Amino acid sequence: MIENYLVIIEPFASRHYIKKFSKKYHRAWDITLKALISQFERIDMLLQKDVAEIIIKSGDLKIIKSEFSVAGMHQSPKGSGNRCIVAVDESCKKVYVLLVYHKND
Repeated sequence: MIENYLVIIEPFASRHYIKKFSKKYHRAWDITLKALISQFERIDMLLQKDVAEIIIKSGDLKIIKSEFSVAGMHQSPKGSGNRCIVAVDESCKKVYVLLVYHKND
């Protein structure tokens, strides 16, 4: 059975990266952020898809890069150029959102 993880958005990511997406996409970003949190709550399932990959694993910790598209933009996650870097602590069942960025930023 797949367990849900607690998703924590780091203050640095919120202040610098998420703020930029929020200003650019407004309501569409709110929908996208809810979807991202929902995906990260089930990070094990997300890793089975092509939109997420493990960058490094050490013990119970993993650093993962995930691709996403903004709601309503009609782009594939890969083609959109939007990325998230998250840290997963499997022992505590927590996902920390570290960075949210566009590949051209």
